[in-house]
Amino acid sequence: MTSSQEALAHPASSAEAAPGSQPGAARGAHGRGTPPAGPGSWRSRLYRWDMKASPYVFIAPFFVVFGAFSLVPLLYTAWYSLHSVQLSALDHQTWAGLDNYTNLFSSEFFWNALENTFTIGVISTVPQLLAALWLAHLLHYRLRGSTVWRVVMLTPYATSVAAATLVFTLLYSWDGGMVNWLLHFVGVGPVNWRESDWGSQLAVSSIVIWRWTGYNALIYLAAMQAIPSDLYESAALDGAGRWQQFRHVTVPMLRPTILFTVIVSTIGATQLFGEPLLFGGVSGSKGGSEHQYQTLGLYMYDQGWIIGNLGKASAIAWSMFLILLVVAVVNMLLSRRLRKSQ
Repeated sequence: MTSSQEALAHPASSAEAAPGSQPGAARGAHGRGTPPAGPGSWRSRLYRWDMKASPYVFIAPFFVVFGAFSLVPLLYTAWYSLHSVQLSALDHQTWAGLDNYTNLFSSEFFWNALENTFTIGVISTVPQLLAALWLAHLLHYRLRGSTVWRVVMLTPYATSVAAATLVFTLLYSWDGGMVNWLLHFVGVGPVNWRESDWGSQLAVSSIVIWRWTGYNALIYLAAMQAIPSDLYESAALDGAGRWQQFRHVTVPMLRPTILFTVIVSTIGATQLFGEPLLFGGVSGSKGGSEHQYQTLGLYMYDQGWIIGNLGKASAIAWSMFLILLVVAVVNMLLSRRLRKSQ
């Protein structure tokens, strides 16, 4: 064989290839997302750094804001709760240990505020979620002007706490209020809503119900629209009416959403502050003349900014935080149980 024929019969291997050339299998091996240069070049190092650091850079603003406005105040409040600190003398702090918590748990005002928070939370949450579920069920079926009704239901949520509370204060006024005027027609005498125990709590709860019912109704409506229509069709074929479909199809499918709204409403009730403060007027921070509707939020505000005992107010804040942690744990356990049951 001649040299040209030998060359055709034995193609050059990768080792015999010309310098700088790549074998056919190696060519084009670098796809999209790979550095354009060799592993030791500055472009390759910059590319690797970008791939590793970019996700952290994107999420860094959240952690910066969270650390500055949530984590640092939380830790600083914990530090204050272990000291005797007065609002008029912030530079003079004396170590108190757990004395603020001991005095807090032995105070009848703390337990009164905790009881009021629980009572108002139950009175406002249960009717609110039941009404929201009923409204969502009505809007789930074809209704004329459903979009308009959805906007109308969300309007109370968009209203400020101050405006809503001031309007309800006029409605519950002792002299000339519309609520007492309506009670007159059913034979009930005028009620001093600010001074009575249950009356004041019902009045505050009605403000919360009015503001948050439409918001929760839209959450339920969104969850209802995600339920497969096949379930309703199967129930209808079995002879189930609307009420039976609601009981046996809608409510079981809405259990995770209902649990979510219950937890969120519980957290909101624990932090209730604006409505009772503005409803009480001059004695708003005290929760009435006899503390009949003073919540934990009002009690913390009264101790910290009216009396000036920041150490005790910080202990109240951390007690509220611990209560919310218990609520979160209960939510986690219930959610896990619901997932297992499904």
